[in-house]
Amino acid sequence: MDPEPTPEDLDAEGEVGWPAASRRPAGEAVDDVGLRPRRLEEFVGQAELKEHLAIVLEAARRRGQAADHLLFAGPPGLGKTTLSGIVAAEMDAALHVTSGPALERAGDLAAILTQLEEGDVLFVDEIHRLSRAVEEVLYPAMEDFQIDIVLGKGPAARSLRLDVPRFTLVGATTRTGLITGPLRDRFGLVARLDYYTADDLRAIVVRAAGILDVELDDQGAAEIARRARGTPRIANRLLRRVRDFAEVRGSGVVDHGTAREGLRVFGVDELGLDKVDRAILDAVCRRFAGGPVGLSTLAISVGEPAETVEDVYEPFLIQLGLLMRTPRGRVATPAAWQHLGVEPPVDAPRDEPPSLFS
Repeated sequence: MDPEPTPEDLDAEGEVGWPAASRRPAGEAVDDVGLRPRRLEEFVGQAELKEHLAIVLEAARRRGQAADHLLFAGPPGLGKTTLSGIVAAEMDAALHVTSGPALERAGDLAAILTQLEEGDVLFVDEIHRLSRAVEEVLYPAMEDFQIDIVLGKGPAARSLRLDVPRFTLVGATTRTGLITGPLRDRFGLVARLDYYTADDLRAIVVRAAGILDVELDDQGAAEIARRARGTPRIANRLLRRVRDFAEVRGSGVVDHGTAREGLRVFGVDELGLDKVDRAILDAVCRRFAGGPVGLSTLAISVGEPAETVEDVYEPFLIQLGLLMRTPRGRVATPAAWQHLGVEPPVDAPRDEPPSLFS
């Protein structure tokens, strides 16, 4: 049996990863319960992306070639890692998994590429964190399926070009803007994953409940989906916690009442906000009178890194209309005061940022 993953084996999105690259058969479940879909028809949501991907993969199968390189972008937890496994399974190829931070030197990437077999899929998570030296090795590998290796040092150094098997590179990133233009342009398909609708999340929760053998009714599934922040990973996590609550303090059946009470116990409110989300709103509204407040000050006040506040928590608060980003800092909207049940002061910031001519 494989050992349990250690903290060093977890990639940037919290998925099970490997320090360099490991080869595993396509479709093999990463986690024990196998919640990840293994085929494209099992994947729920992202209809436009699924259509594009189905065309690309089917065309590659008919030609008997490796599929074009694919880049998946979007917030964490939307299925980028899952889609890489689906690509390998649909192409009946082996999947090699690594991440941008793990590839520190050009030799690391060269060692992985030379181990690939014809048609294999190489998944690079957080690909925007590749170093420039590694990117330079990747360019000819993606276009010409060749890599340049420098032998020796100084005046005696010489360059050796090696052929690598035709492979499919699948990149995943949460920060599209940090990917260099030359790297982005070498992908045959660049797709962005959107947040999921409540109906799609409900279907995902129902499917996961069947795999986990959880008794779940429609209202309970809808309640979990409504508070999952548009993210399948969060929906599956909430389902597990509500299942635990139902088994310990309920009848074992996850209905609407059990789901509501279980989510309340675990600190997920009606809008899907957790403890840190509410702490951010509370800091802006109560400590800083509604703002504006700078990002670094706000991050210190809630005890989180500024990057985490900006990339993980703020986007959802902004989407809900609870927070605004202005040139002067973060500002709470009237909806934030209402959600906290606090009356805004008379001089609280307005719903819209002031214009230059006001």
